[in-house]
Amino acid sequence: MTQRIQDGSPIRFGIVGLGTAGSALIQPVVNNPNFIMAAAADSDEETLGRFKADFPDAEVFGSADAIAASPSVDVVFVATPTHFHTDHVLALIEGGKHVVTEKPIATRLEDADRMIEAAERRGVVLMVGQSFSYEAPIQEMRRIVKSGELGPLKMIHNWYFNDWIYRPRNDEELDTSLGGGVTFRQGSHQFDLIRLISGGMVRSVRAMTGRWDPARPAEGAHTVFLDFEDGVVATAVYNGYDRFHSAELVGGVGESGANVDLSTYASARIALRGAGGREGERVLKKQFRYGGARNRRNSGPAPNMPFYGLTVVSCELGDIRQSPDGLLVYGPDDKREVAIPKGFTGRDRILVELRAALVDGIPLVHSGRWGKANLEVCLAALESSRERKEIHLSHQVPVHD
Repeated sequence: MTQRIQDGSPIRFGIVGLGTAGSALIQPVVNNPNFIMAAAADSDEETLGRFKADFPDAEVFGSADAIAASPSVDVVFVATPTHFHTDHVLALIEGGKHVVTEKPIATRLEDADRMIEAAERRGVVLMVGQSFSYEAPIQEMRRIVKSGELGPLKMIHNWYFNDWIYRPRNDEELDTSLGGGVTFRQGSHQFDLIRLISGGMVRSVRAMTGRWDPARPAEGAHTVFLDFEDGVVATAVYNGYDRFHSAELVGGVGESGANVDLSTYASARIALRGAGGREGERVLKKQFRYGGARNRRNSGPAPNMPFYGLTVVSCELGDIRQSPDGLLVYGPDDKREVAIPKGFTGRDRILVELRAALVDGIPLVHSGRWGKANLEVCLAALESSRERKEIHLSHQVPVHD
């Protein structure tokens, strides 16, 4: 039985890890009247100091173990590097905290199982914060597919070309064994949104990954073919080598909904060369932490709907793709645009789903088991590429609408 939080009581929210991912959830917490920013933990005192200056009533800690022991926190977002997720999540669960963890849930299925078992034993919520499948265009695609107005679903494609591998990276982000590279870190988003639209049940995976720059030794590209139990097929294509950018195909709109500056070719590679080596790159990376010069916590509302690459859905009677203002629907007899109100983000919806689980007992869509199923696809893609063969899956779960 999951512990409930009394309706009317603000949910006291904490964060472990004040890097890019941790910082991105702070403004949605501040904007939501059902939550209060109660605590943060980080190993960097300078970053913690900036957080404390903005939230003087919040507690600050130097470790996940310390925030786990606090009686002033109900739920904690784990936004530390992937290879730390298991230890941090387990410590928080044993401390009686509900947990939202950054994707992927872990690097091994066995570790995902340990987290799921611990959460069930302690009666707490375990959620995986896969933010892009919460975005309104993906949710609307799911709704249209479920409605049957375009007939049975047949194919889904998500193709994303960008500069990921050449953005400032910490060491673990370029080490596959620690959860680095695009298949773990970005494929987990692609597989999540594809599974959400399709219903979740992937039968098998065939993939090839690419490591094309010895100086960036993790996967920088992949092509993944997903075969679903009901005969639906999907492709997830990702190339982070900073040449062609798929924003060129979607009106210059990026994954946050902001307009992407495409006027300078290979800008990420140019900036990385100017950093002067790995130490300079680490300095640049630190600027993306909470309160840093490049942190975008208070960047304001985006002018467009967010694009996680280009997503195209094909049903028997029509196709769906995104537009800057919503969706374009290509039906049997006409093409129409579905406008979607702006301003409410995927991260805002994470908090809505979380509160529904904590207060109303509504089962999560993005549960620990859902996160494990996404991880299984990531691992299968890597194995398929190594072994040059199709990998059959056995831990998939359906969408729980």
